[in-house]
Amino acid sequence: MRILALEPYYGGSHKAFLDGWTALSRHEWTVLHLPPYKWKWRMRHSAVTFVDEARRLVSEGRSLDVIFCSDILNLAEFLGLAPRPVQSLPAILYFHENQLTYPVRYESERDYQFGVTNMTSALAATSVWFNSAFHRDSFLEALAALLRKMPDYQSLDVIERIRDKAVVYPPGVNAIHRHGGREAGPVRILWAARWEHDKNPEDFFEALKILKSRDIPFHISVIGERFREAPEAFECAHQYFADHLDRWGYQESRSEYEKALTRADVFVSTAQHEFFGVTAVEAVLAGAYPLLPKRLAYPEILKLGVEKNAEEFFYDGSVTHLANKLAALSERVRSGNLWTENASRLAQSIERFAWDNIVGTLDEAVDKVCFSH
Repeated sequence: MRILALEPYYGGSHKAFLDGWTALSRHEWTVLHLPPYKWKWRMRHSAVTFVDEARRLVSEGRSLDVIFCSDILNLAEFLGLAPRPVQSLPAILYFHENQLTYPVRYESERDYQFGVTNMTSALAATSVWFNSAFHRDSFLEALAALLRKMPDYQSLDVIERIRDKAVVYPPGVNAIHRHGGREAGPVRILWAARWEHDKNPEDFFEALKILKSRDIPFHISVIGERFREAPEAFECAHQYFADHLDRWGYQESRSEYEKALTRADVFVSTAQHEFFGVTAVEAVLAGAYPLLPKRLAYPEILKLGVEKNAEEFFYDGSVTHLANKLAALSERVRSGNLWTENASRLAQSIERFAWDNIVGTLDEAVDKVCFSH
């Protein structure tokens, strides 16, 4: 198939997804993208920008079979303004995130017009793809709540119209291989996420304080993209855990990021919000033992409730339980028994997210959309 890909925010997970897929796909791709800058402006204006490019493609005689775009594009606007040969194409909308449940510090900061754009884009799409079932369900629940706030013409039937064409297709990730044996020393714990409040770093540092109070030795790497207003907990932790630090802050290259993952014994998430969890998947593929809160998309990633032994990878969301789990894992590292047979088998299931195992499913899904249009 000849795919026209439209990515208004070509950076981060959006870029990684598109690059990973197009590199291995059997389809023919025409990719139009804009720099990852000022997402609100991208959401409001990228449709107009891409329409100009679409007109150019049509004038050149370019043949296309299907449109693929991310949630940052106002797909309804694009299709309304696009030249007729493009308007008639089936369109796939991929939700990396959405603007109804994307975390804001205060709910009063949320601009619902962008959530409505997500809704109209989903209605305009032929097929709507989500990166996790958790994401799909939470978006539709939030959309229903928003529509009920409308003074009239609530159009609640929209929910089922979107649900009927919603499908879950997780992103692929690059396999990261650990070379050589484990370095000597105490347990190495990795926390890797955006340095923002929704990633809940406070709970991580509080759990580490408990370990320190028990004289349990450990090293930590705390990495991720930092913004101007990072939570104060990071500065305090940088000083308090100075003697425990391996890596700190944003890793300037992919190779340095992968080194942090492959050196870790345990990967910890304390996130209050996560639509999928690419870093968690990459960490497990790199050989780190996952310790995740029992919420968000994590249970479906590690098949909680499907695999009977998956429970060991989770804590109940409390600081105390996280600290106790880390203490137990520290002892397992010390005794050389971090990975039990059951844990190894379950972690291997994460390999289903490697690009080599994902790309065929995505390519076939495109075929299905085109053939049924």
